[in-house]
Amino acid sequence: MAAQVIADDAEALAVAAELATRFRAGASERDAERRLPREEVDQLSASGLLAVTVPAGHGGADVRQETLAEVFRLLATADGSLAQIPQSHFVYVNVIRRQGSEQQRKFFYGELLDGRRFGNAQSEAGTRHVQDIRTRLEPRPDGSYLLTGVKQYATGALFADWIPVLARAEDDTLRVAYVPRDAPGLSVIDDWDGMGQRTTASGTVRLDGVPVPADRVLPHHLTFQGPQLHGAVAQLLHAAIDTGIAGGALAEAAEFVRTKSRPWFESGAETAVEDPLLIQRFGELAIQVRASEALLREAARTVDAASADLTDDSAAEASIAVAVAKAHAAHTAVEVAGALFEVSGTRSALNSLNLHRHWRDARTHTLHDPPRWKIQHIGRYVLNGTRPPRHGLL
Repeated sequence: MAAQVIADDAEALAVAAELATRFRAGASERDAERRLPREEVDQLSASGLLAVTVPAGHGGADVRQETLAEVFRLLATADGSLAQIPQSHFVYVNVIRRQGSEQQRKFFYGELLDGRRFGNAQSEAGTRHVQDIRTRLEPRPDGSYLLTGVKQYATGALFADWIPVLARAEDDTLRVAYVPRDAPGLSVIDDWDGMGQRTTASGTVRLDGVPVPADRVLPHHLTFQGPQLHGAVAQLLHAAIDTGIAGGALAEAAEFVRTKSRPWFESGAETAVEDPLLIQRFGELAIQVRASEALLREAARTVDAASADLTDDSAAEASIAVAVAKAHAAHTAVEVAGALFEVSGTRSALNSLNLHRHWRDARTHTLHDPPRWKIQHIGRYVLNGTRPPRHGLL
C-alpha cells in the first residue's frame, strides 16, 4: 500500500482537517446503512496520518501528543465511528516504541510508513474484569509460540494488516503478539451490533493455535514496572473522540436550527436563531464544548511535557490531566448530543434525518471505561497526593 509521508505537525493537522471534511459528507449514510468505511480507512492509510508518531530517526514526523489528540478530535467531529478505528493503532505503535527492540522498531516503523494498519485484539468477554486476560501464548521447542483465545470488541481488526493481541505467557506475564491479519488459525468476525459506533466493526477475533515467531512478541508487562504514559496516551485519544463527537453534534444542531427550525410562538421572534431561550441554550452548550476542548489541549501538553522528562511525578500529572479531560468530555458528549433534540425541536427526531447518531455514538463510546473511577483517582490525588495506579486505563 503506497502512503504519503507526513513531514511535521502542521501537515498532520492540515491532512486531518481535509479528511474530516471529506468523511463528514457520507457519515450519516454509512451509519444508517451500517456500511463499513473500508474506502475511508484506506484513504486514512494513504494520507500518512497513521505513521505520524514514528520517530524522526526512523523517517517519521514524531508529532506531539497535542497534535495527535487534535487529529482525533477533528476526525470525530465528522464521524465518531471512523475516528475510533485507529485509536488502538496508535496505542500499539506506542508499545513498540516503549518495549520493542531496535530490530522490531525498524521493521514495524517501516510497515507503518508504508501505510500498514494495526488493529486490536485486547478485551475478552466472560472474564472477571477487563484486565483478566486469558488468551495464552504457549511456547514451542523452536522458541516460537502458539496463540489461543477469543477476543471481543476488537475495533479495527477487520481493517488491519497486523492485529496486536494481548495475551499471557507461560509465566503469566502480559505480552503483545503482533499477528498478520491473514495468519493461519486467526479469524475476524464482523458481529458488532452496538446501537452506536455502528461502523467500527468492533467484532470478535478467534485465535485457534495461531503460530507467532518470537520476534513478533513484546514484553508489555515491563511497561508498567516504572513511570509510564501508556494509559495516558490511550485515554487522551478517547477523550479527543468524545470531544469531537460533542463538537460535531453542536455544529449540526446549529445548522439545523439556522435552516430548518421555527421559533416558538411565545418568543415573539421572527426566526429560530432570534429565540432568546435557544440562544441561551446554545451558549451553555458552547461553553461545555469549549471547556472540553481546552481540557483536552491541557492534558495533551501535560503528556508531552511528561514524555520529555518522565518521572513518577510527571507521569502522575499526565494521567490526572487526561483523566480530568476524559471525565469532562464524556459528560459533554452525552449532554450536547442529547440537547441537539431539545434545541432543534420535534422534526429533529425523525429517523430519516439520523441526527440521533451523535447521541448513540457518544453514549456507546463513553461506556469504554467509567468516568466515576477517574474522578476517584482525581480526588485522591488532589486531597492526599496519591498517585494514580499504573495501568492502561488511566
